[in-house]
Amino acid sequence: MFNPEKLNELRAAQAEWENNTLNPILAKTPERQNEFITVSSEPIERLYTPLDLADTDFAKDIGYPGEYPYTRGIHPTGYRGKLWTMRMFAGFGTAEETNARFKYLLTQGQTGLSTAFDMPTLYGRDTDHPLVEGEFGKCGVAVSSLADMEILFDGIPLDQVTTSMTINSPAAMIWAMYIAAAEKRGIPRAKLGGTLQNDILKEYAAQNEYIYPIAPSMRLVVDTMEFAATDMPRWNPVSVSGYHIREAGATAAQELAFTLGDGLAYVKACLARGMKIDDFAPRISFFFNAHNDFFEEIAKYRAARRIWARQMREVFGAKNPRSWWMRFHTQTAGVSLTAQQPEINIVRVAVQALAAVMGGTQSLHTDGMDEALALPSEKAVTIALRTQQIIAEESGVGNTIDPLGGSYFVEALTNRMEAECLDYFRRIEDQGGMEAALEKGWIQQQIADSSYQFQKEVDNHIRGFVGVNKYSVPEPIEIPLLQMDPQGEAKHMARLNGVRSERDADRHAAAMATLRQAALGDHNLMEPILEAVRSYATLGEMCDVLREVFGIYQEVMVV
Repeated sequence: MFNPEKLNELRAAQAEWENNTLNPILAKTPERQNEFITVSSEPIERLYTPLDLADTDFAKDIGYPGEYPYTRGIHPTGYRGKLWTMRMFAGFGTAEETNARFKYLLTQGQTGLSTAFDMPTLYGRDTDHPLVEGEFGKCGVAVSSLADMEILFDGIPLDQVTTSMTINSPAAMIWAMYIAAAEKRGIPRAKLGGTLQNDILKEYAAQNEYIYPIAPSMRLVVDTMEFAATDMPRWNPVSVSGYHIREAGATAAQELAFTLGDGLAYVKACLARGMKIDDFAPRISFFFNAHNDFFEEIAKYRAARRIWARQMREVFGAKNPRSWWMRFHTQTAGVSLTAQQPEINIVRVAVQALAAVMGGTQSLHTDGMDEALALPSEKAVTIALRTQQIIAEESGVGNTIDPLGGSYFVEALTNRMEAECLDYFRRIEDQGGMEAALEKGWIQQQIADSSYQFQKEVDNHIRGFVGVNKYSVPEPIEIPLLQMDPQGEAKHMARLNGVRSERDADRHAAAMATLRQAALGDHNLMEPILEAVRSYATLGEMCDVLREVFGIYQEVMVV
């Protein structure tokens, strides 16, 4: 990108600066006695110049917004054309309570819905199963059947808003409930827009909310991607999620590499099914973490777009430019939130959200200040939403596209992030591919090692956390915490029992038999699941059928 002669002149000028300006100051006033490292423990140089970009080709590596390789964004006008979707993660207790929270957020300026499900739902169990006793509604909303889904989105124009659903092992069943609820209201599935997380590989790597072994789980993911390609053109059937990988302790480069590695595994599985890449690749979306290191996160997002575009076009031969696009949602880092001095989490979230915006996210969730203590209260979630609105309407960062593009520091970080990611790709292939690396526990071990290193740095005060190992003060918690309906579980149980007793027994039995037979074969499971949902089969009943056919996954131990 720079003339070799000019680079030589710059090397001489930089050496002169170091000798004449820098070194005398260092002799009098040494730099701070801490390591200058990113959140991922990567070293940061004192100064970045064109010398750090000597091998960078502007047209090939940076380019223009809306043009391959999309380092600077997938849209030519950035946020000047359309702001990111403000999609606050919401869900707790009963369907009625979460429905009320959805409606409140929409009145406050939220532009998309994002649904959190409770632990029984995430594991494909009905609320009254003995293995999930005591977990009702604690980390999200309880959904056991179509009856709950109908209430959850009652009064919400599903053909006008987009809905994201954070669900993985039972994703096909929960999605089918959403589709069936909409169709009962006369809204055809083709008009529904939204995103299904449905990223099962990261469950084995990080979050551990898996049910079935890897192979049948991948079959379910491909079934949903195939169904979306034919029936639901406005829906993203998988949101490949680095968020949980990062929350488990991965570095930024590991988050990037393992997330994109999972995405490439889904691409290969769809191609093996016989699908054409341009029929499904445009609907693959991503979900990243926004951690504390402002510049490292921005570089991660920019590198992600460039790597994905190059993989889709140059490796997999996609012809449709939309197949080259990386579209992603971002959530601020829950793992960075502190129970101590929770109000200062507002500042952490603002910095993280700003990094996501500067990195060009299409959708953003900002965490509530109280999430280290409880699900967010109405006050906390309002402040979190207002944080996004201030960034959008008062900060000016959306006035120009990729405002840090061309920064020697940011471009150098972007290049380093890409190089580290590609190195991980090679190491994953050495393990036999992503699925094999997960089966062996190699991915899990990489994350565990990084998590251990990070915690050592915190414990040894190499890395500071305000309010935890720096500037800590004993003080009572004074912020309001969420209070759920104490009768919510009883109400949910009554509805669940009513569904079982009032449904058409013959239709239900026939639907479950059809689902079992389909699972034993190799046909797409979405239509049999949809018919089971319409018969008011419960989530646990459907997942149990697949447990019997597919078996359950046994985790590889990592020490």
